[in-house]
Amino acid sequence: MTMTRELGRSGIEVSAIGMGCWAIGGPLWGDDGQPFGWGEVDDDESVATIHAALDAGVTLFDTASNYGAGHSERVLGRALAGRRDRVVIATKFGNRADEATRRWFGADPSPAYAVQSLEESLRRLATDHVDLFQLHINELSVPVALDLIDTLEDLVAQGKIRAYGWSTDHPDSAEAFAKAGAHCTAIQHDQSVLRDNAPMLAVCDAYDLAALNRGPLAMGLLTGAQRTLGRDDVRGLTPEWLVWFTDGRPTPEWAARVEQIRAALTADGRTLAQGALGWLLARSPRTVPIPGARTVAQAEENFATLALGPLPADAFAEVERLLADLRPTPVM
Repeated sequence: MTMTRELGRSGIEVSAIGMGCWAIGGPLWGDDGQPFGWGEVDDDESVATIHAALDAGVTLFDTASNYGAGHSERVLGRALAGRRDRVVIATKFGNRADEATRRWFGADPSPAYAVQSLEESLRRLATDHVDLFQLHINELSVPVALDLIDTLEDLVAQGKIRAYGWSTDHPDSAEAFAKAGAHCTAIQHDQSVLRDNAPMLAVCDAYDLAALNRGPLAMGLLTGAQRTLGRDDVRGLTPEWLVWFTDGRPTPEWAARVEQIRAALTADGRTLAQGALGWLLARSPRTVPIPGARTVAQAEENFATLALGPLPADAFAEVERLLADLRPTPVM
């Protein structure tokens, strides 16, 4: 039986692990040549990957309007044709991108653009509603974010979205959004065995929110990946916020920390990735990791964790002992 969790106070039931769909969007570029995608992808393989996730029990799929400038949504819509009633779709808004040129050209937090972005997402996803609609601007000021609440509540009333949330690493921002919005039900934030965010999990507890964990495998570092990544990959020409990789290779200090905890994460026969996902499931009943996958093999490995369940208590305790003095201070 597939392990499930509730999507915060919405009451929507989802698989305890979802599939992140950033990587299947393919290339996206900033005006300065900075890549914001994960390189070229094979759409047929992406569809097969989504189907493998479904076969493993995944019911939550997380995408965004600017993943591949909308291409991720198109691929997801294609893969879910005839299966829409089996899944929960989460997407995001707030970033403008041109699908024809695969260019990102800035953030737009306006209520008008939220409505426009949703309509475009619905067309690409080939659906009449999105289950979770998430603000996709991490650093947005709280007053500007709160200006979106009335619009989001109206979209709920219209039946175009079932609930909404914010992708942010800042607990104060999350708390303000949850206080103001009756249908705010989830916060998507960076969370992995290497980088905890206890203050955010406390906010999720206080306001009955789901904690969707992006970066649960540290963007591939916790899969043991060692190949050099191309310069069309966000990890190959790394922006300053991406600490796990440097010039397309694992950052040595972080790679060393992975080796410190490898044995504890894999003690019961799991792979490294399955151990890292199991740690998140053990960390809190609110966590819903959303690892990416763009091959069938990756999907089969990651989502087998739904059957394995949380990391055993003794292994979890050993990881905590090993990392006690090494984790960075959470983002506030």
